[in-house]
Amino acid sequence: PEYMCILYAAKALGRPVKWLDERSTSFLSDSHGRAQKIHAELALDAEGHFLAAKLSGYGNLGAYITGVAPSPLSLNTGKNFSSVYRTPLMAVDIKTVLTNTTLMGAYRGAGRPEANYYMERLIDRAADEMGINRLTLRKRNFIKPNQMPFPASSGVTYDSGDFQAVFNKALEISDHENFAKRKKESKKAGKLRGIAVGSYLEVTAPPSPELGKIVFDPDGSIQLITGTLDYGQGHATPFAQVLSAQLGVPFESIKLVQGDSDIVHAGNGTGGSRSITASGMAIVEASKLVIEKGKRAAAHMLEASEADIEFEGGSFTIAGTDRSIDIMELAKRLHDGKVPDGVPDSLDVDHTSEPVPSAFPNGCHVAEVEIDPETGVVEIVRYSAVNDFGTVINPMLVAGQLHGGVVQGIGQALMEHVRYDESGQPITGSLMDYALPRAGDVPNMTVGDHPVPATTNPLGSKGCGEAGCAGSLSTVVNAVVDALSDYGIKHIDMPLTPERVWRAIQDAKRKAA
Repeated sequence: PEYMCILYAAKALGRPVKWLDERSTSFLSDSHGRAQKIHAELALDAEGHFLAAKLSGYGNLGAYITGVAPSPLSLNTGKNFSSVYRTPLMAVDIKTVLTNTTLMGAYRGAGRPEANYYMERLIDRAADEMGINRLTLRKRNFIKPNQMPFPASSGVTYDSGDFQAVFNKALEISDHENFAKRKKESKKAGKLRGIAVGSYLEVTAPPSPELGKIVFDPDGSIQLITGTLDYGQGHATPFAQVLSAQLGVPFESIKLVQGDSDIVHAGNGTGGSRSITASGMAIVEASKLVIEKGKRAAAHMLEASEADIEFEGGSFTIAGTDRSIDIMELAKRLHDGKVPDGVPDSLDVDHTSEPVPSAFPNGCHVAEVEIDPETGVVEIVRYSAVNDFGTVINPMLVAGQLHGGVVQGIGQALMEHVRYDESGQPITGSLMDYALPRAGDVPNMTVGDHPVPATTNPLGSKGCGEAGCAGSLSTVVNAVVDALSDYGIKHIDMPLTPERVWRAIQDAKRKAA
């Protein structure tokens, strides 16, 4: 809401106006996420094959409707609910409602973590009730590679993936087979130990065009202008890697330009794990146009036929000869001199790609927890994850985004909760009383990869920004419930705080007595 005030003030004063928020007021003005009350159902045949799945319930929009708020609570939940499993029929009936709480927006994952949470919780419950091993039930229902492309009941078509192989690798790196031994050791120490294995799949942002604009400057630098926006993801590095690989230009010469409406005339922004697929495709296509212009210009410079010009490794060469010109030298000479009609006067390209389809990053996470039954405190003692992000451009950035996403899922599962008193006054109005996870709450992670490149974009990339949260939320909760199964506890609503866990144990003890 403050944006309108800022715009009006800037216009009235004729100068830039900046909004500076305090932490306490940001808890009221910044968008919140995740508030849903959902009833979930899963139908299976006698052998445990999925027949149908259903979600019904409500999503809390808060007091004001932000631009995307209904989508994470309803549409995205439905699109991601079927996950990596063959689920022939699916029904989703989620109503979004206005309340007197703070407005809701797209928080990391924006409906994807919740959807995977519902499916993975259902599978564990179904396995227990039917007397089928939880791992076996999942294996029995995985979509197989030879079924790709697979039309999911959610209405989208998966183009690629090997969900069983990802699952098997996760079991291996997590040392799942020795869990029983570790559980006995925990019991000797007076602790409850639980484990959960959970698969996930996320449908990235819907198809949309993207800008790939390349400008060769006279000083030897190259402007890469995109319509996506880097606000912490690290776009400058992988985008430059893609451009450097396509054109053979020096990595250090590339400058990412973004957010300037005078030169960024198209683009759909960053969100939904779309940036590397959408901007990546735009960069690849724009690079091909640069090469086409370069061949015409190089033919003039080298006094040869355009048909005889080849491009490789950053150089234009007359086929069958050693006569060539480097792309950076060619760009400089075009800046410095005049060229005849029909010859490009620069290598600059302003290109907007066609919409790139959604991709389907997926994986399998394994969490082990220990619980102190006297206090209800949950500690995540082991965490493993194997992911299929398709072609990975920069492994370090991907690992960082994965770790951050996993931690956000842990926070939602175990501690984060906005609370209001009976009069509607928020009582978690600062980071003194709203519990964000800290380093001490997070385990070391064992991470593996099983990439199956996407077939719907030239890089084969799938995105990774929201995958960590989509995988960790259900896995951590299922691990806690598994640890509490000795007491007959089958479910606790998030967050699984020490108080809630302790109360659940006490209630179970009273019932048993």
